Amino acid sequence: MERLIETLKERFESHMYRHPHTSWKMIEPLLTDEILVSLQAMEASGGEIDVVEDLPNVGLAYVDMVTESPKARAGACYDEKARLERKKNAPNTSVEKLVDDMQVNVLDEDQYRYLQSIEDLDCKTSSWLKTPEAIRALGGALFGDKRYNHVFVYHNSADSYYSSRGFRTYKPLT
Repeated sequence: MERLIETLKERFESHMYRHPHTSWKMIEPLLTDEILVSLQAMEASGGEIDVVEDLPNVGLAYVDMVTESPKARAGACYDEKARLERKKNAPNTSVEKLVDDMQVNVLDEDQYRYLQSIEDLDCKTSSWLKTPEAIRALGGALFGDKRYNHVFVYHNSADSYYSSRGFRTYKPLT
């Protein structure tokens, strides 16, 4: 975990605009073993995680800040129900399963738009977003991307999956 902490510190210090009111001295004591396990999973799957201040409905959190949706997380249906009900060519896993395994959360639409206000993300890929239950009950799921200097949030059937669509996660620090 020492190497992970070194990486997190280097990235933290290189991208102060993501957390201008937070110091590393404030973050380091928050890195419990439980949090580090999740951060390791986020990092290992290509998240290039960093601290973000004021994440809507969360506050201070580690968030996937990789420029394009993490490739290691692409090719998954939105949730297990959709994956299991898919009639042909079901993927091996779902966003829901991976998030549960990593003990993290999927960004919702407000959180995704907030990240996009910090820097441009998903200009060539897209990311599944936490979908309200009312949409899920009808078989849909949300995803977002940024094109033409605008953040778009779209819908797909939850059993869809694409090689260019992953998902972004966060782990609260407060």
